[in-house]
Parts: sequence; C-alpha cells; structure tokens
Amino acid sequence: MDQNQDKLKDIISHSKEYGFIFPSSEIYDGLAATYDYGQLGSELKNNIKTYWWKAMVQMHENIVGIDASIFMHPTTWKASGHVDAFNDPLIDNKDSKKRYRADVLLEEHMEKIRQKIEKEVEKGKNRFGTDFDETQFRATNPNVLRNLEKIESIEGRMREALENNDLEAVRNLIIDLEIVCPVSGSKNWTEVRQFNLMFSTELGSVAGDASTIYLRPETAQGIFVNFLNVQKSGRMKIPFGIAQIGKAFRNEIVARQFIFRMREFEQMEMQFFVRPGEEMTWYTYWKEAREKWHKNLGLGGNLYRFHDHIKLAHYANAACDIEYNFPMGFKELEGIHSRTDFDLKQHEQFSGKKLQFFDPELNQSYVPYVVETSVGLDRMFLSVLSAAYQNEKLEDGSERVVLRIPPVLAPYKAAVLPLVKKDGLPEKARELMKSLQFDYSIQYDEKDSIGKRYRRQDAIGTPFSITIDHQTLTDDTVTVRDRDTMEQIRVSIKELEGLLAEKASWKSVLSTL
Repeated sequence: MDQNQDKLKDIISHSKEYGFIFPSSEIYDGLAATYDYGQLGSELKNNIKTYWWKAMVQMHENIVGIDASIFMHPTTWKASGHVDAFNDPLIDNKDSKKRYRADVLLEEHMEKIRQKIEKEVEKGKNRFGTDFDETQFRATNPNVLRNLEKIESIEGRMREALENNDLEAVRNLIIDLEIVCPVSGSKNWTEVRQFNLMFSTELGSVAGDASTIYLRPETAQGIFVNFLNVQKSGRMKIPFGIAQIGKAFRNEIVARQFIFRMREFEQMEMQFFVRPGEEMTWYTYWKEAREKWHKNLGLGGNLYRFHDHIKLAHYANAACDIEYNFPMGFKELEGIHSRTDFDLKQHEQFSGKKLQFFDPELNQSYVPYVVETSVGLDRMFLSVLSAAYQNEKLEDGSERVVLRIPPVLAPYKAAVLPLVKKDGLPEKARELMKSLQFDYSIQYDEKDSIGKRYRRQDAIGTPFSITIDHQTLTDDTVTVRDRDTMEQIRVSIKELEGLLAEKASWKSVLSTL
C-alpha cells in the first residue's frame, strides 16, 4: 500500500509540474479538495468527454444529449428524495479529530480481508504452478472460506443497519471489528450521525425575498424533468436514452485522495428509458457495454471489477459499480443502476404533470423505467493517469518518466521537432504542423537537444514525435519515434496522416467497440 501511496504522490507532483492539474487558488494557499485542470489536463479531460459522447450518443441513434441548468426549482430535490434522504453516515475519531464516512470504514475493512484471500490464492499459484485449479482452491481452501464468511457476515450486518437507518448498529459494527482510525490508531469513536450532502444557496437580489435553492448534487434530475421535452421534440420511441455531461456538487464529509473525491466534480450520465418489465435485460446490457467501453482503452483488463451494492438507493431495484484499481485500491469508477420508475413518478406527483409515454405497439401509456449509467469524469481522468504513469529503467541504465496515455486521449497526438533551429528546418516543421492541425492536436518544440525533447514528450504522453532533419528538405521524409517502444522509423510526409489515423483517430478506437 505504501508503494501505491507513493505512486499517487508521484502522479500529483507530475500533474502539477507538466500542467495537468494545479491546486485551486494556490496563490492564496489553496482551498481544500478543489483543483484546476491545466493546459494539458484540459485537453485530456476534453478527449475523455469526447470518447464518452461519441460512444454514447453519436454511435447510438436512439440516444441524444442535453445540457441542463445547474440551478433547478427547489421542489425538484424534494421530489427526488435528496432533501430528506441524501445523507452519508458520519463518524469522528475523538483523538485525531478526523471525520470519516462510517460505511467507507467498513468497506475498507472488508477490502483488507479480500486482499488476504488474494494473497492466499497467489500462494496457491506459486505452490502448485500449472496444476493449480483456482476455482477449486477458492471453493475448498479453509483460509479462503473463513475470510469469505467474515466478509459475508460484515456485509449482512452492514446492509441491515443501513437499510433500517440504525446508526447505533453501524457504530457497534465498527467497534466489534476493532476498526482503528488510520491517523491516531485509536478506537475512540463518536456516535454515528447523518450528514446531508447538498450545498444550499439563495436565489434573489434581496436576502428577505430570497428562496433557498441547491447546487445540483447529480446531473440526472435535469434529464428526468426534460423527459417529455426531449421525447416529443425528438419524436423518440422507447427504448431511448438521454445523455449529459456536467458539473455536480456535494458537501462531502471527507474529500480527499486527489481528484478522486471532490466537492465540485463532473459527471457523464445517461438515463435509458425502457418498458416496465424490461429493465433487467437492459441493466445487463449496459453493464456489459460500459465494461467494454472502459476495457477498450487498453489500460489493462485486470484493473476493473464489478461490485454489487450492499445497500440499494431508495430508487433502485438493482445497482452495481465498475470499480478500478486506483493507487488507493479498488474504488468506484462508474455506477450502473436500475432506477425503476421512481424518478418520473415522483416528478409527476410533485409537479402535477403527466410524464408518460404512449406505446403504439402496446396501445397503452405508462411511466417508463430507467437504467442509468453514471461515470465520474474526474475519476476517469485519474484512472487514465494511474495506468499511464510509469517510471522506466532503460537498457543503458538511464531512467525516464513516461505517460502511456491511450493515443486517442493524449493531449497532443504528435510533436513536430526540427532537428536544429536553422537551415529552413523550423519553416518546414511549421508547414507540416499546420497540415496536421486540422485533424489532430500537435505540439511544436525546438528548444534543447532532440533527446531532451523526446523525454519531455514522453512525460506528457505524446504518442509520436516527428523529427524534421536536412534529409526532409530533399526527399520529404521524416523520422517518427514511438513513445512506448522508442523505436524510430523513416516515413514520407504523405504517409503521416495514415499513420496517425491508424493509431490516434476516433475511428481507430470507436470501431473496436
């Protein structure tokens, strides 16, 4: 774990040094858990959004996108249940004065037990080699079974306590498991209490006339209240989806771990409206589709896993997370939820307006059921950085830091580098850059030796470096260096667009979905 925490520190440091992410308001000593995306971070973030939008909206004729307002009528949040039920169980350690989410403490305790199981399996693999039957080992090994029983027992007690809103039972479980504060190491816990996560503000120029409204804690409600607007104006037929990318705000108890948990964050959500009774079919479909979308980037299939929710939200009849193995361990990256007809029915009740679809095939009207996919953009950004960041030792004994960002997401697809700053090479390089800029983000760099420039491009994740030298002036060929292999090939300028299209175009990544 220490090694992983060190990697997170390295990523944070690297992000600042190269212009990916800066601490917000840094000249005023910063503001806790808020960050600004720098010049390279903005590019990477926009590329992640584009990958999601193209795969979700452009590639589906029955999914459309909207951009709803952050401010909404306050009754929206009464209808959605956020005013009464958008709470997290909070617990303080009296010695360290640190505050924690009680459910997260329990989940982290279970994760430690899961790690014991994985270590036991690893020992079995090493002991038996090619004869190792992992399935049988997991089903029969006493240590594995004992730890599985522990996890199931904790999950059972936790589920019952949270579903019954029995905060004393949550605290008792923490005490029974002898969970200690990571900072003080003590078990001196306060009572557990509920904490509402919504930020409130006032609307109106005069305080006395102001009405309390909320910064939206999720983007989904903007989709639900526009269900009929989109359906009628777009002549949409069930099943269909509405997608949105936007900011959301939550007054998190513990905002930490870099950009993983922030109070201001961005979501990429899609609500898919289906016939009642067909929601579980579509729930399975979207689980598989979203897993494929993540793995399609090639970051590593073993970095993802599904986790079914212990406690279902008040609106759901099925829910799971796609978890990613961050430097802090496996954590939620994306949620897939079967929300039933809860949201639209609530908005019907509170608004007095019918939110139904007339299905000509069934010759009846109904309130559609909803399957939601919701991925945190900032978490997605961190997952890409975590997988990409590598400190490599090379054959000659030197080291390099390289970001192996998938080419399609890289802030710059190529760097154009004149070998020297004379003899017409800069002019030729800029001419080439301009021809490529219509389709790709390109960086021009003429400062320092070519070796230093290669290292700089490695550090910011540029997949290809194109060097213009004196031979280029005579035969229109250039040297292309691959970031990952460091191999160099000589190609004609005419071949460059085809090379970039094969590796770094949207078609190259979307065609494999």
